Amino acid sequence: MNVAIVGASGAVGQEFMRILDERNFPIDQLTLFGSSRSAGKTYTFKGKEYTVKLLQHGDDFKDIDVAFVSAGGSASKEFAEDITRYGAVMIDNSSAWRMEENVPLVVPECNAQDALNRPRGIIANPNCTTIMMVVVLQPIEKLSHIKRIHVSSYQSASGAGAAAMAELQQQYKELLETGDVQTIQKFPHQLAYNVIPQIDVMTPNDYTKEEMKMFNETRKIMHSDVRTSATCVRVSSLRSHSESVWVETEKPLTVEEVRAALAQAPGVTLQDDPQQYVYPMPLHSAGKDDVYVGRVRKDLANDNGITLWLTGDQIRKGAALNAVQIAEYLHQVGNIK
Repeated sequence: MNVAIVGASGAVGQEFMRILDERNFPIDQLTLFGSSRSAGKTYTFKGKEYTVKLLQHGDDFKDIDVAFVSAGGSASKEFAEDITRYGAVMIDNSSAWRMEENVPLVVPECNAQDALNRPRGIIANPNCTTIMMVVVLQPIEKLSHIKRIHVSSYQSASGAGAAAMAELQQQYKELLETGDVQTIQKFPHQLAYNVIPQIDVMTPNDYTKEEMKMFNETRKIMHSDVRTSATCVRVSSLRSHSESVWVETEKPLTVEEVRAALAQAPGVTLQDDPQQYVYPMPLHSAGKDDVYVGRVRKDLANDNGITLWLTGDQIRKGAALNAVQIAEYLHQVGNIK
């Protein structure tokens, strides 16, 4: 296949290249695209050097089969027609298309077949926190329908991009050297030695856009009427997000049957022996493909409730890996031009 990466210089774009290499994705030709700031940069893929081309309107995608796009919502909207005009599958990592009715929103462990029906040639990659949560909740949904979800997320600096990771490291450096933070650009407040209970902008109901994404995207992916109430928090870890999740099911479930379902679920690693201090942590999930889950227990406030803890690398499963898995599925079923 002829593959394009749009936004090749960003954190997710770079992760695309690593994952495509690691998984030996079938590539005949690779083309990298970027903004005027990135055009001309060179990257090595499978021992060959590639130069980033300027993303511009025209016929550059005429021979492309799959385009992995992570260049921001405005670029995704502006260049979607150019990318898809000749039949390329556009797998978009921004929020631009996620809730469009005629654009599938896909997590392969949950709803891979939705990717087959894409009238606009676009498949949307969900928000990172949503991806990781639904991968873990899908096996529970098979046991009993999930009616309500309460979730608090603990999201690392890398969720805001490579510059945000650098800013966090710079803040710690400034604190060690001078005792004061001078660099606050990517976040509304100092993140070092702090947590910020806001990710993305506030909406009129005082939930952030990130929190509303979890409400809306979960329903679309799981084809469910489930209601999600989220609080999304930025924490001072560098990479990997975590979530504390409470679910209410239609019928009561035992901890044992939930653990058994999670242990067999694709894309999930169960690490759950709390009496021996065994549970997943973002420090250990960074760079890994699976979503790690533990602290599975009965909800003391709800007879039909289960609560659990999960963590996963949001640049991998929360972004690039999920998109590559979508393309792998399409290739497997022969659904790419």
